[in-house]
Amino acid sequence: MRRGTGRCCHASNHQDMSETESEADSETMRCISCREEYGTRDAGTCKECYEEASETEEELKREIEDLKAKVAFLRFWSPLDHHHNGRQQFLNGPCYTDVVLVAASEIGPSGPAVPVPAHKVVLVSRSPVFKAMLENEMEEKRSGTIKISDVSYDALRAFVNYLYTAEACLDELLACDLLELAEKYQVKHLKAYCEKFLVSKLNWDNCVVNYAFAHQHNAKNLLDAALSLITENMDKLTKREEYMELVEKDPRLVVEIYEAYISKQVNTAATKDSSIKL
Repeated sequence: MRRGTGRCCHASNHQDMSETESEADSETMRCISCREEYGTRDAGTCKECYEEASETEEELKREIEDLKAKVAFLRFWSPLDHHHNGRQQFLNGPCYTDVVLVAASEIGPSGPAVPVPAHKVVLVSRSPVFKAMLENEMEEKRSGTIKISDVSYDALRAFVNYLYTAEACLDELLACDLLELAEKYQVKHLKAYCEKFLVSKLNWDNCVVNYAFAHQHNAKNLLDAALSLITENMDKLTKREEYMELVEKDPRLVVEIYEAYISKQVNTAATKDSSIKL
């Protein structure tokens, strides 16, 4: 009897489950894409929309691959790709370079600085300063050599490479060096690229130094970000060595910092008063 009862109960449960599943299968919902009805067993869209979405995804993947191929094709072939043996040698043949850049600060008694090869057409297209320099009868045009002061060989090499590839492997020191070169030669894209990197690296330890640097080189985004961080931590500012150095070197900047801080305090107080009245 117990076994029979068990089998009857099992059969009854199985029947109930089948009926429930049957009812679920018969229920319909609407496709989120085309609003057509579909069964609850489907995956949120009707079959037609699912297939169409899959086709669209494949098309987008093909378009992305095509764009990557076009970018690779249009990318200038940097002559620095042909450098080898570090700073000892560069090849000038296959790339048909017609100008070299030299870090003038590295010219000394030990010998001439290592030249960085480039193409005039690339320099002219990337920088209005190079354009004026190489299109007019200036020494650089006649000699085919552009001497750049106050820059290291590594920074100059990274600068020229960026003009060809729009790529640079940055650290904070190199970002500062490249930003200076970008400002000097009016390469706006590079300047914005370096500013964005330096803003991402801002913290309380370097915000004062970066504020002074940004002020010197007209880097507004970096200036605003550094100033905001400074004014949020003014209670700690006067205790830092960087602050004391700034007072001695450029007290005008300290005045600007305090003006910004006072303005921020006034605005905060005004906002609180208006909220209390409301």
